[in-house]
Amino acid sequence: MPAKRRSASMTMRSGGTTGTAAWLSLAATPVFATMALLTATLGPGATDLLCSAAHGGSSLGGMVPMYALMSVFHAAPWLRLVSARASR
Repeated sequence: MPAKRRSASMTMRSGGTTGTAAWLSLAATPVFATMALLTATLGPGATDLLCSAAHGGSSLGGMVPMYALMSVFHAAPWLRLVSARASR
């Protein structure tokens, strides 16, 4: 018999490590999105210059695209939370 899958809202309401881990997983997307915004706003730093030289000047080689992709890859907990609340 397959194990019962817990929704994101159920996991976050429960206490303990699982609840803390669920809330912590929600922190990744806004943090990476903020880092992408700050990096784009403040301009290229030393790391951007090093990264672009290593990638041959590719537009996908900077820190802003990396942070943007990381925020997209970590968006799954947010999507689960939104879909769980929309289905109520």
